[in-house]
Amino acid sequence: MNVKASTPSRICLFGEHQDYLGLEVIASAINLRFSAQASDRSDNILAIDIRDSSVSELGQKNVDNLYQHYEIDLSKPIIFDQKRDYFKSIVKQLQKAGCNVKGADIRLDSEIPIGKGMCSSTTMVLVMTTALAKLWGHPQAGDPIVMAELAWDAEVGEFGEPGGRMDHYASALGGLVHLDFRDGKTAVNPLSSTPNGCFILFDTLEPKDTLDVLSKSKYPTLEGIKQLNPFGVTSIRDFYNDPSKEELLCKLDSEHRRKVEANISNYRIQREALTMISSGNIDDAKLGELLNRHQANLRDGLCISTKTIDKIIDTAIANGAYGGKFNGSGGGGCLYVYADKSKTENIIGIMKEMGYPGAVLHTVKGLSVEEV
Repeated sequence: MNVKASTPSRICLFGEHQDYLGLEVIASAINLRFSAQASDRSDNILAIDIRDSSVSELGQKNVDNLYQHYEIDLSKPIIFDQKRDYFKSIVKQLQKAGCNVKGADIRLDSEIPIGKGMCSSTTMVLVMTTALAKLWGHPQAGDPIVMAELAWDAEVGEFGEPGGRMDHYASALGGLVHLDFRDGKTAVNPLSSTPNGCFILFDTLEPKDTLDVLSKSKYPTLEGIKQLNPFGVTSIRDFYNDPSKEELLCKLDSEHRRKVEANISNYRIQREALTMISSGNIDDAKLGELLNRHQANLRDGLCISTKTIDKIIDTAIANGAYGGKFNGSGGGGCLYVYADKSKTENIIGIMKEMGYPGAVLHTVKGLSVEEV
């Protein structure tokens, strides 16, 4: 049996750093994909070839066919040998799901920049989980939500990490989607509207530490909310539903207050954006303004932008873009801007002269898997 699967990267339009707070996001699957090809073996070895991590920049092609090779002996107990041992955690989750785990060859290729906030880890885990689920007889290998949950368990739940479910669901479902994570559940609302303009992705070429950024953003916000529990505050939503509760923020120290306030503002921005997008009447200038306000909160409130990100966004706006924000956890990696389609070639050219690769983005379908 031979299986082929692929899944897209995503951009988060609104709600960055809010999925793990049980809030909402608006995200779009984009035309950069992670793919997998898997086939049966006659032994108990899971042999994995994955595109070499040195091929990591936006637009960089694996012209020399560089791959890293790993093997897992499936006849032995699954024991993690390192932090974030995703290959083994995938096998472990598929074993829990009742799959007939057996030897296989799997090759993983990607167009997605590595370590740049473009969910390269999530898409790798998701596409490998799906390909092996299909190969090993999981009855719901074609169900994007089931695969998204399995991939989250393998990437996040297994290791007790701080990430949310946005990446897994946005990639698996595809298209433009609004996701609501309240009460530990995920409610999916596909959005049919299409912006008139164009999103352009840029690679800052800066490394980033995703877990460090997530921890510095997530935990102070949760701590601030917890400190306000005795006063009836249990969520950022409480401030949206009852603005008078913002008077309670004076009870927090400056760091916790700054991060809670940034998340309150970003939640309001997300709600404003959702209303506009759902109406089907998307105003380009307004969309750009909302992105800029979101980015300002991420930069000044959560303090997770960089000088390079700010420079690229400011330069793009000076050359006709409506607005932009970094993508993913922040602290480096990639960003995108929103511009009129007639401006894209010029903006990409200017950034190329500055040394930053760019690519025009399109909304695409989500997870796919098939026998070949």
